[in-house]
Amino acid sequence: MEPQKNRTINYYENNAMLFAHDTENVVFTDVQVRFLNKLQQGANILDFGCGSGRDTRFFLEKGYSVDAIDGSAELCRLASKNTGINVRHMFFSELNEIEKYDGIWACASILHLPKDELKKVFEKMIRATKNDGVIYTSFKYGRFEGYRGERYYTDFTEESFNLLLEDLKEIKLEDFWVSTDVRPNRSNERWLNMILRKSDTI
Repeated sequence: MEPQKNRTINYYENNAMLFAHDTENVVFTDVQVRFLNKLQQGANILDFGCGSGRDTRFFLEKGYSVDAIDGSAELCRLASKNTGINVRHMFFSELNEIEKYDGIWACASILHLPKDELKKVFEKMIRATKNDGVIYTSFKYGRFEGYRGERYYTDFTEESFNLLLEDLKEIKLEDFWVSTDVRPNRSNERWLNMILRKSDTI
């Protein structure tokens, strides 16, 4: 693992309880439902960087089949307890499934990867998604790349993300919106939300 990954992962290992407390009860229903509306009932979802397991639990309660992974062993432990499923300890770069998932949910997770690694991870996500499947992902809105405190971030605008998409021929941007942070006292932070569709006819 590169140093920035270690540093970011170490942050979550050392602050897992606090992070889970701050995020697990946040109401995120509008975005969760917007994603599920792109899928068939009971579809197979990968929660890619599940954190506290908040979204995995929501999808399970709605009757979907869910796999969940996270790069922090401590968050995996907490998420397994919160969801009742075995959350796998795995890094994004280790995803090697082939056309397994109808949808991948990468909510505020892959934003910790440097831009030069994101393309490779997106290629793995695309490969793991069935044809006509969807990927939801979100990034802080802006042009910053580097550390904020102990965590590494890559931010995007619509324009900069479209530049990344130019090299990813099998997915297209189907829906995007800019939102404010739903956590208390964070409403000044903006997020770029995107739903991407895989197609072999693009």
